[in-house]
Amino acid sequence: MPLANANWNYPTTIWFGNGRIAELPAACAQLGITRPLLVTDHALVELDPARISREVLDRSGLAYQLYSDVKGNPTDDNVEGGVDCYRQNRCDGVIALGGGSALDAGKAIALMAGQSRPLWDFIDVDDNWTRADASAIAPIIAIPTTAGTGSEVGRAAVILDQAAPGKKIIFHPRMLPGIIISDPQLSLGLPANITAWTGIDALVHAIEAYCAPGFHPMADAIAIEAIRMITQYLPIAVADGSNLEARGQMLVAASMGATAFQKGLGSIHSVAHQLGALYDIQHGLANAILLPYGLRQNADAIEDRMAHLCLVLGIENPGSEAMIDYILSLREQLDIPNTLAQVGIDDSRAGDIGRMALADPSTPTNARVVSAGDLEKLFRAAVHGDMDSLDDTP
Repeated sequence: MPLANANWNYPTTIWFGNGRIAELPAACAQLGITRPLLVTDHALVELDPARISREVLDRSGLAYQLYSDVKGNPTDDNVEGGVDCYRQNRCDGVIALGGGSALDAGKAIALMAGQSRPLWDFIDVDDNWTRADASAIAPIIAIPTTAGTGSEVGRAAVILDQAAPGKKIIFHPRMLPGIIISDPQLSLGLPANITAWTGIDALVHAIEAYCAPGFHPMADAIAIEAIRMITQYLPIAVADGSNLEARGQMLVAASMGATAFQKGLGSIHSVAHQLGALYDIQHGLANAILLPYGLRQNADAIEDRMAHLCLVLGIENPGSEAMIDYILSLREQLDIPNTLAQVGIDDSRAGDIGRMALADPSTPTNARVVSAGDLEKLFRAAVHGDMDSLDDTP
């Protein structure tokens, strides 16, 4: 069925369709935003999505302020700088524009704009979120320009703690954007490699969510359909970046993957988060490299799930090994490296990676229980391309 403009209200209000960035002033009006802070990252600020968005705001007469001091792995300093900009310009809402880094930073800025406690008081542990003054959280409009993280439908932000270092998840239910403008035209200029990396990130979200233990059939169903859509449309979007059908389907699938992972993630993300903190590797690329190794290490625990995915995708000899072979073939088609060594990462900090990954919030919902040693082994396997070393993992 061809894509058409549509409005959805799950898990929040989503305005989907080509050219709908023109409705940004209407979104501001609906949320009562008159002085928005437009948050984007330093790489996007001079490109078409930011230019088009600013032109729309300029025509509307809204007194917006631009903040673009956001890194690819956003830091606590980036959030603090955004909060200072928000307060100094008396803003009353946040427009977060970009990929996961800008969306996460924008959501964290909206959270912190009215708080008196420090950022790390709201780490996603126990009920820390209840410490926040919910009434002081700024309204948020999210505009994704990549089909990957799905941060636009999330209630959390992944922020790098530069003092630790390490990535930490900041959570509050009201960090969920009030309106999402999902406009495929804004993703047309995305390079093929970033399209591939972010697309596989969305795939990992859906696969890990589907494999997470626990009973959540709604999340499972959304994850399965997201996997089908990504495997169908990602190769098209990479091969032909001007294909609006593929771009649109990928934007939707990325939001679906992030909706599904409310059920949980797993060891692939646990390790990938540490790679971003220690090596500043692009998050989607880290996940894309780690994916088959994580599936092999979890193979016994996910055999039935992988067999079902094989049936959905039309893969012969359904099971974990067939799914891993399929993923390896897909990665090759998308020109994704096979090992972390190929992107300049060695195993000199393997022990640190294992210990840090064990403490990651994604670890408890891995398909099977893992130790720091298991996570270190996963990392080493991905560095050296040694899939067989994971076969003896209990």
